[in-house]
Amino acid sequence: MSRSITMGQYLPGNSFIHLLNPRIKVLSLLLVLFLLFSIQTYTGLISLFLVVLILIAVARVPFRYFLRGLRPILYIALFALVIYFFFTRGGVVLLRVGIITVESEGVREGLFVVTRLITLVLFSLLLTLTTTPLSLTYGMGYFLKPLRYIGLPTEEVAMIMAISLRFIPTLMEESQRLMRAQIARGADFETGSIFRRAKSLVPLIVPLFVSAFRRADELALAMEARGYRLGAIRTRMYEDTIAPRDWMVLAITLALIAVTFTIGL
Repeated sequence: MSRSITMGQYLPGNSFIHLLNPRIKVLSLLLVLFLLFSIQTYTGLISLFLVVLILIAVARVPFRYFLRGLRPILYIALFALVIYFFFTRGGVVLLRVGIITVESEGVREGLFVVTRLITLVLFSLLLTLTTTPLSLTYGMGYFLKPLRYIGLPTEEVAMIMAISLRFIPTLMEESQRLMRAQIARGADFETGSIFRRAKSLVPLIVPLFVSAFRRADELALAMEARGYRLGAIRTRMYEDTIAPRDWMVLAITLALIAVTFTIGL
């Protein structure tokens, strides 16, 4: 079951994307996300969607991992489509059922928002699948350093973010294990109304929280045993240098943003 959860997982590899400096990858992702939410035309959005597909091919990560990562947002995407299709007015009427109509402007905006959401998730999955949790922590912590001057413990915040991301598939696997144990005892999670199915999940909440707190306690003990202390100055076994390929990727990202703003959003 853990293989069906891709968010937070890392797939080892030696592709060009894997070998990039984590700081450059995090910075490039932030710039691309800024561009993604600035784009207001289908031309720019489809261009970014094609870019992420090319990057996935370069990373040599099986596309099924990205499809699995898109599953959690399926209901969000469907809900957004329904809202836009039936409640956005403008353009040609494509469907009329009584007083309910689906108009072309609603379809256009709905598909635009869903495509933007899918592109956002694909870029994020590309980062997590090609970057180790430790490198990701270092990359995020590096850009949080300026916040030290206002008293924010940036390294600890970056560590918390990385641990939270890493434990998503672990907790999902634990919930599935508990659910299978309850099914073996006669529990039914798939029949009845939606309220009945939601109520049947209540017995899973307590053991799941107990398991999460137990894992957190074990992790805290392990970190203390290895000398982890809040506020301590930390070093790295290997210095993370920026290679020419990293500068090239950053330059391409900046050029993409410049061209997009030049030709119009």
